[in-house]
Amino acid sequence: MLDLALAAAFLAAMVVERFSVAARIGDRMPAALALSVLIAGALAAHRRLPLAAYLVGSAALSAEALFIVPSPVSPYANLLGLYSLGLRGTRAQARLGPVIVLLGMVAYFSGPTHTYQMVPAAVLFVWLLAWALGYGWARRQEEQEAARRVLRNQVVADERVRIARELHDLVGHTLNVLLVQAGAARRLLDRDPEQIRGLLGTMEHTGRQALEELDRVLGLLRQEEPGLLPGLAQLASLTERMEQAGIRVTARVDPAVHQVPRPLNLSAYRIVQEALTNTVKHGRAARAEVSVHCDGDVLDVEIRDDGVGVAGGYVPGRGLRGIAERVREFGGSVEHGAGQCGGFRLHAVLPIPDTPAAVVP
Repeated sequence: MLDLALAAAFLAAMVVERFSVAARIGDRMPAALALSVLIAGALAAHRRLPLAAYLVGSAALSAEALFIVPSPVSPYANLLGLYSLGLRGTRAQARLGPVIVLLGMVAYFSGPTHTYQMVPAAVLFVWLLAWALGYGWARRQEEQEAARRVLRNQVVADERVRIARELHDLVGHTLNVLLVQAGAARRLLDRDPEQIRGLLGTMEHTGRQALEELDRVLGLLRQEEPGLLPGLAQLASLTERMEQAGIRVTARVDPAVHQVPRPLNLSAYRIVQEALTNTVKHGRAARAEVSVHCDGDVLDVEIRDDGVGVAGGYVPGRGLRGIAERVREFGGSVEHGAGQCGGFRLHAVLPIPDTPAAVVP
């Protein structure tokens, strides 16, 4: 609608100007009005067809100067069309603008009413400046859109990695606990049916908890409120599951850790969860100790067990790499390996972001 209104305004101005010099135009008035309509029509279509509109407008303007009487109004409509070509045309189309400008001005200033021996430099400069403004602005918009696209892709990729890590920690932990419990039930199959009934009930409870937490993690895909995701406040439930898998866990948690920002709280929980999962899966440990406390402006997380430890030159698996990624997100550090008294030790230090509003309730 704006383009149509602009074209109508220019057409009205050109028609008024044409009739004001009707004596000079004479019997060429129908042709003059037709050219005015073409120029205005080209302006109306400059957004949808920038190159075609500018070609039609330039041809009509040149014909007006060569065969009728030049109008002082129509060149400004052509100037807007040139700016639109630089702004809205493709790169290839826009780059034709200076060529069309030069050819059009040669034709325009070759008309019988002009006495110039060459195209006036000032006029050419103004037209090329209009094209350059449109072309430069369009290229800047393209660069900004490309940067936004790269940023969006990076955000999507980071989100996928984060969700994959959450799913790995959740599913890996649950499956390992269930496998240990299933193995215990198999060994007791012929000896203690009552204890097997208790183990099966525990496995059912563990599975239900896992499904509930899986639904919360998948809520991230739907951009739901992640407030129901687990945190350090749920360590008691985690240690209970580990004890049902046959590992006695002692957890010492500083109450101040519950005030750390939500993302850090969740990551600390996942670090403990993954470390204990590795204890179940690889360590063959009977006991594990978990310590989580605030030390100044950092969160200190340490997990020890009394298992078989690790052989020299071991290569971290997916779980330890996931822990390292979580720690790296906060600019922290992590070390893992054999403990001083045997077993396995993992120690992570995570700086606490200065976002007191985003704490876990």
